[in-house]
Amino acid sequence: MKTAMTPAQRLDKLTQNVAIVGFCGLVVMALLITWDGMARYLGAPRISGFADYGEVVFPLVIASCFPAGLLRQTNVTVRVIGTAAGGRVNAALEFFGALVTLVFFGLLIWQFILLAGQYQSGGRTTRTIGLLLAPWWYVTIAVISLCLPVQMFVTWSWLRALIRGDQPAHGDLNHDDLLDAKAV
Repeated sequence: MKTAMTPAQRLDKLTQNVAIVGFCGLVVMALLITWDGMARYLGAPRISGFADYGEVVFPLVIASCFPAGLLRQTNVTVRVIGTAAGGRVNAALEFFGALVTLVFFGLLIWQFILLAGQYQSGGRTTRTIGLLLAPWWYVTIAVISLCLPVQMFVTWSWLRALIRGDQPAHGDLNHDDLLDAKAV
């Protein structure tokens, strides 16, 4: 019998799917880069305005990876003091770090909204093929905005762990889960 997924597992599944879509975009860009490079040396037709595609696709690809990384806390972190002190001191430091990260992403998204607004009001386009940048940045903002509820969950999990003295709700997620999910 299948057990019900925890909120952390449901959120993990969502963020992993978003990251996979972003990874697919990265693969498509890699194939296009390969074609463009080979075409240069083989005398074949190159992709017109290729840099323009990267200008709109790469922010989306990058933004799609952040939610999964935040939930699994795979970002670069130095945990010497928390590991040495253990227990509630570790939870307090993790909570503080999660709170700072939440504020950072809130400010980052706010700046992206301002940037997209400037692109919109200025009618900014890519240089060669004239793609409007604002719509692409609005999609990027929607994707990276997933970071806020994810990081709120992580922050709440660490606060709860600090108060209760137990593990955070997302603490049971590990990289073996990814392998199991792909095998099914």
